[in-house]
Amino acid sequence: MSKAEILGRIGRGLGRIEPTAAERERVAARLAAKARNAIPARAQLPEAERQALFIEMAREAAAEVIELSSLQQVPSAVANWLQQTGIDELVVASDNPLPELCKQLPETLRVRQGVAQAGDLASLTLSFLGIAETGTLMLYSRPESPTTLNFLPDNHLVILQRSDIVGVYEEAWSQLRARYPDSLPRTVNMITGPSRSADIEQKLQMGAHGPRRLVIFLVA
Repeated sequence: MSKAEILGRIGRGLGRIEPTAAERERVAARLAAKARNAIPARAQLPEAERQALFIEMAREAAAEVIELSSLQQVPSAVANWLQQTGIDELVVASDNPLPELCKQLPETLRVRQGVAQAGDLASLTLSFLGIAETGTLMLYSRPESPTTLNFLPDNHLVILQRSDIVGVYEEAWSQLRARYPDSLPRTVNMITGPSRSADIEQKLQMGAHGPRRLVIFLVA
């Protein structure tokens, strides 16, 4: 059954076949207002506590959080993680400051910018925001950061600034709309921990639909 058929049956059941002009105007006004729903109190916190909640929730979701004091520490932290994991290749986004940071990676590491391919072992991207409520990253598609980088490689490495951690989803969407007031990005990804599924015999399988590991380099 198609979506139109389902909605048609609901409308007929409610006795509302065709909305009136006034009803259409009310719906349009509500969409334009972008009013927030009820916001959980647990994420309405001062900055330091909000950041601590993000770290706690991200780790609870099986993400690895590596805290750094500056962007300058990112190349060595990334290189160390890859070396310890036995990975010698990396596909990266091209947003600033990634090109300059990647110049500081070891020459023994094969680095490529662009779209991720099946079989790539690790990718490095930036996160637009972190959401403390659930330890979630918000990323969006653009030419400098194709969505494939977020899903195809087995290991997804993400740089997030502490100052870019918000409390709740509503604040994240407000900031994204403020950045793109005319048209939102084609794809917005909310990523909470590595990919997993328990659909097969109720056993948790990591990497079922995306990366097996999510590593967040949290920069002060």
